[in-house]
Amino acid sequence: MPELIAVRFRILAVIAASVALQSLHAAPLQDSPAPPPSGPLHFRLFTARFDADHAFMLEGQGWPSFKGTWKQNADQIELTTTGGPPECTANGRYTFRSDGNRIGFSVVADPCTPRRMIVDRSTWLTAGTVERIPERRFVRTAAPSRPSAVPPGSAAGSWPSFRGVVAAGVADGQELPDRWDAASGQNILWRTRIPGLAHSSPVVWGGRIFVASAISSRPRATFKPGLYGDGDASDDQSSHRWMLYALDKHTGATLWERVAYEGEPRNKRHVKSTYASSTPATDGRIVVAWFGSQGIHAYDVNGAFLWKVDIGRMDVGAYDIPTYEWGPASSPIIWNGLVIIQCDTQADSFLAALNAETGETVWKTERQELPSWGTPTVAITSKGPELVTNASNYIRGYDPRTGKELWRLGGSSKITAPTPVFADDLFVVASGRQPERPIFAVRAGARGDVTPAGSETTSSAVVWSKTRRGPYMPTPLIHKGLVYVLNNDGVFDVYDLKTGAEIYRQRLPHLGSGFSASPVAADDKIYVSSEDGEMLVLRAGRTFEHIATNSMGDLLMATPALSEGVMYVRSAASLFAIGRK
Repeated sequence: MPELIAVRFRILAVIAASVALQSLHAAPLQDSPAPPPSGPLHFRLFTARFDADHAFMLEGQGWPSFKGTWKQNADQIELTTTGGPPECTANGRYTFRSDGNRIGFSVVADPCTPRRMIVDRSTWLTAGTVERIPERRFVRTAAPSRPSAVPPGSAAGSWPSFRGVVAAGVADGQELPDRWDAASGQNILWRTRIPGLAHSSPVVWGGRIFVASAISSRPRATFKPGLYGDGDASDDQSSHRWMLYALDKHTGATLWERVAYEGEPRNKRHVKSTYASSTPATDGRIVVAWFGSQGIHAYDVNGAFLWKVDIGRMDVGAYDIPTYEWGPASSPIIWNGLVIIQCDTQADSFLAALNAETGETVWKTERQELPSWGTPTVAITSKGPELVTNASNYIRGYDPRTGKELWRLGGSSKITAPTPVFADDLFVVASGRQPERPIFAVRAGARGDVTPAGSETTSSAVVWSKTRRGPYMPTPLIHKGLVYVLNNDGVFDVYDLKTGAEIYRQRLPHLGSGFSASPVAADDKIYVSSEDGEMLVLRAGRTFEHIATNSMGDLLMATPALSEGVMYVRSAASLFAIGRK
């Protein structure tokens, strides 16, 4: 009997092993995901369809349309399409994942650049699905004990924020030299090396200059200058130190330096940008640096920490392909005790005013906007103070005391970087992405929607406007009734401020990698910085005159500052003081 039981156990064991082996060969190691839903899928401005008969379609405004077929192999989708450049006839393969209402793709291999740009790392929603936007919270940290207040000192000679007072970029009475040379030292008063990468500009108050930077732990961290259309982000996600420096205005000596934040970046940056592209702001008592997702940091002018505010991650990039992340660049301004920031992102957009003394939120105004990079401007007009912002859906005017919207103007570009400027009760606001590339002159005191009707170029508040003439990166300059507009490719236009009449159009004698810094003016001369490191001196006025070209010997991306007979020029590696010796 025991022998019979043992035989039966051996037979059952063989049967069990055989069944297990058959199951191993018959069943896949992992179940294939369900195919993509057959209805329309949406990803920002794009629509795609994966029909049940395996027909495929992908289209979006301003992009090639792709039509063809799709097939699924486990967790991969293979696309065969027509449309786009010749290489787009080759197949593209992507892994995909789905939770029912959302489907995401990651590229395996696809030689078709536009198709890959759209599909790789994208998340598509089925019709009627609403994107979940997490609530943004401000987290404020104040110094344990507040240092004694610092008196502001005289504002004479100050250049307190991006492009100076009211972003005007003008400071007469400088008597700057026409010629200088970094290599020989001609009219170079001093030069101080600034570690890290930054496109942020210097600001000046009293005897101090403040500059910001981001120092990568990657030894050869860099950016890519030039005129090109790549939308790629830098792969430098290494640990950084976000720095604020105070320098002696007269000698260039470092008075103090502070590490505002240390760690890995919370957002990516464009290959042409840096993690410190925002310019600090000061009122002579407090200096504020905004490092995007790394927060807003405030110190007194002696370097004592006052407060910081973490506003959360800022996802800023291509308006049509949210996976292309470029990083922020808008700078803070200080007005009447308020630190005002413009934060337009892929998920949520807002303006906010913080108490400059404490960092507490005074007001916050939500707005429906695409990502933007311009700095807001507050001007005292004949109708009272106005805060003006440049953005894609609308250029807007606000009451800076409350954040209440006063007026809005449509017709802007889908990418906006220049800062609004003001003179003679007119705001000039421009942007340079095709096809719109508008320039608007808006009368102070506007109310409501002031967008010109149809093909009109004026309205109740728009004194004049132009299309296909706006600058992509540099902010326009207003000087003695003329508007100077510099485009990235070196085309230099001049218009009458009151009428918009064209005075002249001139291509500058230097092109190279193009122009990103904004022009500044002093004593009827205009100073223009090329990315390649050449600074052009032009005669202001109704006739073009090129006075001189001066070499800095280094890349120039930041806008210069002017103060008491000296022009402070930040290059990729150094800060220069230029003045008569």
